[in-house]
Amino acid sequence: MPPKAKITKEMVIDAAFEVARAEGAENVNARTVSQKLGCSTQPVMYHFATIEDMKRAVYAKLDRYHTEYLMNVNPQEDVMLGIGLNYIRFAVEEPNLFRFLFQSGFAAQNNLLEMINSNELIPVISAMQEEMNLNMEQTKDVFITLYLFVHGYASIIVNNALEYDEDLIKVHLERAYNGAILATQEEMK
Repeated sequence: MPPKAKITKEMVIDAAFEVARAEGAENVNARTVSQKLGCSTQPVMYHFATIEDMKRAVYAKLDRYHTEYLMNVNPQEDVMLGIGLNYIRFAVEEPNLFRFLFQSGFAAQNNLLEMINSNELIPVISAMQEEMNLNMEQTKDVFITLYLFVHGYASIIVNNALEYDEDLIKVHLERAYNGAILATQEEMK
């Protein structure tokens, strides 16, 4: 008889990620993850003391996945516009993952100021700073304005209160971006 396949911690995280993607984070539990893996619940719980610990590990994977998604900008597209549109597209394409990331209470940061200074946001802020040719504090000010705008749009869409219209969103995002840049430039004078 061949030995049973060993269920690794990474396999459990990947399976839990897929459950969260398909069914929502509220459905990530030992039973649903073990069903996804085709095993009993014992190998799942071997790697995590609690379901909350497993969800934290899935959240960390999701946070990395989301950053990669955001940074996948068309080279011909304005970086800021591309990142903003990707943020909203993520909510459209991955509504359960968006809710897990932003509406589940698993974020390590408790407020916007903590988030903007987090290590996870460095790639986004750095790309923005390079694109806008502003200092770091000015870039963060512009980011906050744009973040509130795109997060609001994405949240409204993901909660089924607005149809996704990319052309209209682009117009609004460009206005918000240009307004934030103009306000920052005026403050520099």
